[in-house]
Amino acid sequence: MPWDSQPASPAEASVRLPVGTMLVRGAMGRCPVCGRGRLFNGYLRLADECSNCHEPLGRIRADDAPPYFTILIVGHVLVPFVFMAEKAWYPPMWLHMALWLPLFAVLSALFLRPIKGAVVAWMLRLGLTGTEHGAPIMPAPPREGSPDA
Repeated sequence: MPWDSQPASPAEASVRLPVGTMLVRGAMGRCPVCGRGRLFNGYLRLADECSNCHEPLGRIRADDAPPYFTILIVGHVLVPFVFMAEKAWYPPMWLHMALWLPLFAVLSALFLRPIKGAVVAWMLRLGLTGTEHGAPIMPAPPREGSPDA
């Protein structure tokens, strides 16, 4: 690798990092590039940029991938237990609903944030930074005569 006098930009640095490192950092809620800054500004809202390395994170759109992977994982973890309980004890349906629905909901809520962090890290590693479609969409200016003007 030739020596460069210019430091690598965060986007270039993210391409050089191992996938596993970035996925673990994202799942822990840290910036996938540097591992120090916060990835989230709330429960699922991405920070606009990393507070440490200033990697732009806010435009990355994970869309439906995190819920899909969450349902897939939680379902594969719990459904065998549902079937084993049904086969062993034949509980009434109300008992299944009282036990399994809250358990599915709680586990899904716990898994969703780390899975979204890992998906965002994976997208960043693939080079999908949210700038693929041009400039960000700006809100329309208020019209004259409207209460917002």
